[in-house]
Amino acid sequence: MARMDSDMTEGRIWRHLLHFSIPMAIGLLFQQLYNTVDTLVVGRFVGQQAQAAVGSTGPIINTVVGFCAGLATGASVVISQRYGAHDQKGLGKAVHTTIALTFVLSLLATVAGQLIIGPMLAFMQTPDDVVAESRSYLSIYFAGVCGILFYNIGSGILQAVGDSRRPLIFLIISAALNTILDLLFVLAFGMGVEGVAWATILAQIVSAVLILITLSRSEGGYGIRWRSIRIDRESLTTILKIGLPSSIQSAITSFSNVFVQSYINFFGSACMAGYGVYAKIDAFALIPVQSISMASTTFVGQNWGAGQPKRAREGVRTATLMSLAATTVLGVLVFLLARPLMRFFSPEPEVIDYGIRFIHIITPFYITICFNQIYAGALRGVGDATMPTVIMLASFVAFRQVYLAVTKALGAGFVSVALAYPVGWIMCSTLLVLRYSRSALVRGDRARA
Repeated sequence: MARMDSDMTEGRIWRHLLHFSIPMAIGLLFQQLYNTVDTLVVGRFVGQQAQAAVGSTGPIINTVVGFCAGLATGASVVISQRYGAHDQKGLGKAVHTTIALTFVLSLLATVAGQLIIGPMLAFMQTPDDVVAESRSYLSIYFAGVCGILFYNIGSGILQAVGDSRRPLIFLIISAALNTILDLLFVLAFGMGVEGVAWATILAQIVSAVLILITLSRSEGGYGIRWRSIRIDRESLTTILKIGLPSSIQSAITSFSNVFVQSYINFFGSACMAGYGVYAKIDAFALIPVQSISMASTTFVGQNWGAGQPKRAREGVRTATLMSLAATTVLGVLVFLLARPLMRFFSPEPEVIDYGIRFIHIITPFYITICFNQIYAGALRGVGDATMPTVIMLASFVAFRQVYLAVTKALGAGFVSVALAYPVGWIMCSTLLVLRYSRSALVRGDRARA
């Protein structure tokens, strides 16, 4: 199979970032289609309660999947650094350790996911008219969670060596399959929420199989040799050192969103459905900054591994400007087109009104996200994962929960709850800018990375 990896240690920086981030942006676009199509189908063909059920499960799913995704980030950094250093033997050990680790994570995520469904739905104060369908959706999703874990790990391996195109192709195939199965299971078979859950996990498993086959046939040190799969202690230690802080941050941040969701649930199923739709629109609008951030992590990782800190810093500056430009344009469009966007997902006037309010309150703060995403990604690229994790936990968890508790005690209402996300973004970006300015990457001091 032809090699499609990319060496980012030479050549024009903006071109590397653009060529790498565009396929990733398209990939994220199709990845968002999974749950978005679910929300759209149940909103149009099942009902408000079903739409609220699907839309409100995100924090619970992300608590489990986010933990595993953090370890994938650690693996990706280790792989990109060894690839940049042309350490083929070390690269192979890191890849095979990552695959072995994913088998363990899949088993743990399946069991943990099933165990937390009941307690988490109760903790979120899920309304009685929504709880049964939320439980059904989550039970089926966690039964097939291995699909998304193996896809994310496999795509992370390819992206770490500069190949973002093949993960995109498999994701497009999977997203198309998900859409077809959604319509088949809901419209033809009348399976409702259970139908969209089955469609999602089956499509994810297909994408995982495709990417594992690709890695099995790939040349170079990053290809999978199934007989060589084992855990290398040194590789595992390095992956955990970088990835575990990200895992903890992702899981705790997602769990903190359960608190936010409980405040939203207080306003009833219409608000839940409106917020669920807004969250999908929000996810699409933030795709550029996420893809550029991931591109910058790989770029920084490769150049740091190659001993080129100045080039890595230039990549961070370029990535920041690119993300600010793209996010500003999309934020303005979402703000101006709020009503037609909401109408596309739901015919319910109350759901539409709640969604528009969320959009108009939150989107003006989108540009603040660019700084925390790009700088956190850059710091992880040089192996500094602990401080970004601490800062994000302090901002997205501790500060945000204190903010919500105080505003609730003062009798504040809907607007204060909607502002919970922007205030966390602002604090996080401020602290990460300060951290980056004092980092080893800025100083060019590899010994203190």
